[in-house]
Amino acid sequence: MERRSKSTSWSIEDSAELYGIREWGHTYFDISAKGEVVVNLKDGKKTKPVSLAQIVKGARDRGTQLPLLIRFGDLLRWRIDELNEGFHNAIREGKYQGAYRGVYPIKVNQQQEVIDEITRYGRKYHYGLEAGSKPELIAALAYMHDPEAYIVCNGYKDEEFIDLALNAQKMGIQVILVLEMPSELELILDRSKKMGVRPTLGVRFRLSTESAGYWSGSGGDASVFGLNISQLMRVVDHLRDQGMLDCLRMLHYHQGSQIPNIRAIRQAVTEATRVYCGLVQEGARMGILDLGGGLAISYDGFKGATSASSNYGTKEYCADVIEAISEVTAEAGVPHPDIITESGRAVVAYYSVLVINILDVNRFEPAQGKVELGKDAPPLLLNLAELQEERRKDGKLSRERVQEIYNDAVYYRDKLRTEFNYGKVCLRDRSKGEEVYWDIMNWISTKLESVGHDGSQMERLSSVLTDYYYGNFSVFQSLPDLWAIDQIFPVMPIHRLKEKPTRNAVLSDITCDSDGKIARFAHSNAICDSLPLHDPEIGSGEDYMLGIFLVGAYQETLGDLHNLLGDTNVVSVSIENGKLKYRREQEGDSVAEVLSYCEYNPKELADRFRVLAESAVVSKRITPSERKEIMGAYEAGLRGYTYFET
Repeated sequence: MERRSKSTSWSIEDSAELYGIREWGHTYFDISAKGEVVVNLKDGKKTKPVSLAQIVKGARDRGTQLPLLIRFGDLLRWRIDELNEGFHNAIREGKYQGAYRGVYPIKVNQQQEVIDEITRYGRKYHYGLEAGSKPELIAALAYMHDPEAYIVCNGYKDEEFIDLALNAQKMGIQVILVLEMPSELELILDRSKKMGVRPTLGVRFRLSTESAGYWSGSGGDASVFGLNISQLMRVVDHLRDQGMLDCLRMLHYHQGSQIPNIRAIRQAVTEATRVYCGLVQEGARMGILDLGGGLAISYDGFKGATSASSNYGTKEYCADVIEAISEVTAEAGVPHPDIITESGRAVVAYYSVLVINILDVNRFEPAQGKVELGKDAPPLLLNLAELQEERRKDGKLSRERVQEIYNDAVYYRDKLRTEFNYGKVCLRDRSKGEEVYWDIMNWISTKLESVGHDGSQMERLSSVLTDYYYGNFSVFQSLPDLWAIDQIFPVMPIHRLKEKPTRNAVLSDITCDSDGKIARFAHSNAICDSLPLHDPEIGSGEDYMLGIFLVGAYQETLGDLHNLLGDTNVVSVSIENGKLKYRREQEGDSVAEVLSYCEYNPKELADRFRVLAESAVVSKRITPSERKEIMGAYEAGLRGYTYFET
């Protein structure tokens, strides 16, 4: 039973507006005339839309199953272009005397393909890397060989970390060691003296400017890392005493990730620039100002200052940064510094899309056919049946009467449940009451469209009449930020977009955890508790597929092994001469691999299960041939995909 009437007038424009794809899609994603989500990819010098459904079909024909993470190198390259060209244009228009030298923070997506792509394509901009740990620095040094690009070293640093950085500096790489804690200075100076290298130093400062958004606590006075003003001045004095004040080249601050309000960004830049100018006036060499991260993208498609959105774009961000630094340095009479930003989320979020298939649906609606009631049915059940009869009467009901029927149905259903709990109503009568109740609710949902309603009525009904769609994925593995911090991700069907969606749904994953679901969605210009979707027509032979977008930042590396569900299958896609190219196809984790992460030995598991199977043969519960078949199934399971396989 459908809750919305089908409409032949539904179009792809209606779907685009409903799901907001042209707002959060940033021109990279759209809907084709066939009603399929397309991604715009580079084919030579031309841009060509490519259907996600077609990409999935090609992957399946090659033996790759869903869920599937699809990576688009073109989108990564375009994001690098947008950021760098945005700063270059702002520098030119503002007659700024410094340069822009961005760095990509490896922690945002550490996958080898990302680092390889960024260092190769970013070389034309001298686009560098930020390493926050020794493993990240080791990866950075293997890929970043551009002598004009920076490697910025944040995080805690032991002796080995520092030696790696200083050796890279010896070899001509511009490595900046950033002081996160006052105690790091002595260790860096000691190692640099022993190695005969004058280090290039930066210092991370805690701004007093309050930020905004979910990650505001990672900047300002509440920041775990960075020096306060007193500690900063002690560093300056110590370097001066050691004759090494010229080694202090960079001021760094981190305001937080995904800063939604451009005003907060500008205020932080202004304060940081004043501190920078003060360091120059103290005699430090300086020359570089690192603004950290914070450049936001719109996950919900809205143009507001919410944690899932932003009230500015890349162009405005770059222009405001240049203008704010110019104003403060001009007032102080200090030369313009080179600018570094560590914009990771804004660069890689669009890069990956997770495609899932719907395995099953749990619908809150009655079975077909009228519920038969006996003469001895409980009065509350008879009352519900009388309300149900009103739907069979001719004539138009008033809006007020529809509201009364809704209120009465909720009351009688709740009362029936209470009497069941006290033993006054039997199980079958309670079941009949639920059937009648859901029939009434479904009828009311269609009736409100003809009699009119206020927003609260439809909102209440939507919360009641919500299906559960079971998707072939794990929230904890593929969307950890959704579970941990309630991050909004765009979700929509990747096909059938010429059809009007007729259901309201919450998405559940295949873990056995109540938190394994998506129950907040951005659509219809609002944050809603359900998502309009089509009937998936389970059993038709055709999968109903959803795309979960903007998952390129953080999600791949933060995922865990909840329910021992591992990494999904991955494929990278490009287009050449009009033909799709599938590159870097990576199989997702097998069951054996995931178990080995948890210290199980797959061979030992098979041996232990074989003992159980043999004992069943000895006790004549199974035959030897059945043992062979059972062992084959067990070993095939170890080799198989951790997700639902068809």
